[in-house]
Amino acid sequence: MKEKVFLIRSSGESDPELSAKLSAFLDSSGLLDFIEANDIIALKTHFGESTKSGYVRPVFIKAVGDLVKGRGGKPFLTETSTLYRGNRTNALDHIMTAVRHGFGSENSSMPIIMADGLYGDEEVEVPIPGKIHTSVKIAALFSRVQGAVIVSHFTGHLAAGFGAALKNMGMGCSSRKGKLLQHSTAKPRVKQKLCTRCGVCVKWCPADAIDMEEKGARIDQSRCIGCGQCLAVCRFDAVAYNWGATYEDLQKKVVEHAMGLSALLGGRALYINFLTRISKDCDCMDVYENIVPDAGILVSRDPVAIDAASLDLVEKAAGKKLSEMAYNIPCGFQLEYAKELGFGSAGYELEES
Repeated sequence: MKEKVFLIRSSGESDPELSAKLSAFLDSSGLLDFIEANDIIALKTHFGESTKSGYVRPVFIKAVGDLVKGRGGKPFLTETSTLYRGNRTNALDHIMTAVRHGFGSENSSMPIIMADGLYGDEEVEVPIPGKIHTSVKIAALFSRVQGAVIVSHFTGHLAAGFGAALKNMGMGCSSRKGKLLQHSTAKPRVKQKLCTRCGVCVKWCPADAIDMEEKGARIDQSRCIGCGQCLAVCRFDAVAYNWGATYEDLQKKVVEHAMGLSALLGGRALYINFLTRISKDCDCMDVYENIVPDAGILVSRDPVAIDAASLDLVEKAAGKKLSEMAYNIPCGFQLEYAKELGFGSAGYELEES
């Protein structure tokens, strides 16, 4: 069965003008009917690594939040901590980054609550019918909400081919341990030249797997559980991982984690993809450079269908494959794997509003 995907086309409008078009469509579409009075609703988006990256601007997020409130819901903004060093590696730095980029409550009229806790280790184990995993680790907060709106920005990506709803769900809504399972092929090690022997990693390791030796900390691989806590708390970039997961392996794991989030939400979700400010790299980079004209905004109740439609529209607008504009990676692999798992529908019916 083909799932409906709705297109709100961009015709050079300003952000406020395009935001008004999105609000008008959502208000009349009935797609938010799953929200009931007093439902607590998570609005998951990406706050951007810098003000120069291409993330979805706060004006759009506020518009969605206002519509949720109009249905009696109680929305809040949420995200998860990153694995790499940057502005968003823990809840405090991440929230301050969001505020600097205009997502504070004074602009959005919503609080920011991190989905995976202070250090990214608050998680729930979700059973799934995967081929790699039988369960995945999702940020704990998503098990407590009554629904979610997943707002994603379509971009190229150096490992996933492209990032949109599935990546925002699978990578963006998993715990630190879930992210590590997707990215890494090995457990962490300590770069002893950078280790200051401060002992913070020893204190925080939940498995007592780190010993302090004369040259620095050492991780016992037999005791390590791969949780990533040492990566989160080390202030000297002394913890290293093997980031050698292949694009195929990573995309499969992203899809399986997205399936876990979908199972938690139980169909009480809406997916919005922005096909604007489309760049070669994801919003984790400091800047963006347009590689294709804006196509508009897509809305659907199916994350796989919306990503399939997004990829098709971007390639149609450019007149070439995304792999020719961004990275030479099979961009449709994650969609094919979702189909293989029976997750969502890569078939869609596009309807322009």
